[in-house]
Amino acid sequence: MSFFLIKEKPFSRKWFLSYSLIITGAFILATSFVLFITPYKIVPGGVYGISIVMHYLLGTPVGLVALCFDIPLTLLGIKFLGPRFGMKTVVGFSLTALFTDTLTFFWGFEPLVKGDALLSSIFGGVLAGLGLGLIFKAKATSGGSDIIAMIIAKYTRLPMGLLMIYVDSAIVLVGLLVFRDWKIPLYSWIVIYITGKVIDVVLEGVSHDKSLFIISDKHEEIRDKILRNLDRGGTFIDGKGMYNLAEKRIIFTVVNRRELGILEEYIHEIDPKAFLTVTDATEILGEGFKSLKEKVSE
Repeated sequence: MSFFLIKEKPFSRKWFLSYSLIITGAFILATSFVLFITPYKIVPGGVYGISIVMHYLLGTPVGLVALCFDIPLTLLGIKFLGPRFGMKTVVGFSLTALFTDTLTFFWGFEPLVKGDALLSSIFGGVLAGLGLGLIFKAKATSGGSDIIAMIIAKYTRLPMGLLMIYVDSAIVLVGLLVFRDWKIPLYSWIVIYITGKVIDVVLEGVSHDKSLFIISDKHEEIRDKILRNLDRGGTFIDGKGMYNLAEKRIIFTVVNRRELGILEEYIHEIDPKAFLTVTDATEILGEGFKSLKEKVSE
């Protein structure tokens, strides 16, 4: 994930909010490593995956080794990608390393849940996703191996998401080669998957809203139902049927789950042959929902 460098006025409300998110996110991320991930030799990709492998090979501190990777990778990213890695990114990965080794010093290497690697993988992934999500929400990045994927993407035009999967999977396979236990990569991929899903929830929120495309000859009646009874808006889109080239009027609208049930029942009553496409709307900005201004100012 990449962000352009965003300047904020020091000590402003937004500045304090951003750094509060980074500090909280770094602590939660460190907790996931110390209490759930590292004790079971789980390799969650990224520089911390490499650091955990090196810890069990050489006895090196997980946080310090990760920091030693993060600093040169960030400098490399600035050289090849430009100044999109600001001070918040540096603070984020530095605090994560500090919190990881400090918590390890006081807690040790015992897992919070003994004898249950699967449960630790699940909760480790949830906490890692929550921590990273808060850091990303502050417009910082996780640094580390993500930068390698960004550089490769720049020169190969390969999809960024796919490259991140390749990089993380390569690191997971290193853990397999070192620890010679097939459970390690399986638990590791569980952590990586859950982490990604939780990051999406933190950044986009949990939405119960649905996007609808409605094709019906009774589009005027459906329009009236949406405007008057549901108090929602929408858009007419002119289209043409592929089979008989008949002119069609398509309604695009967004409703919540309760309103969806009401609208579907009404459409069924007046036009049982109507065609509907319903999809989850992960984020809606505009009149009747959160405004774009509110979103940007968060």
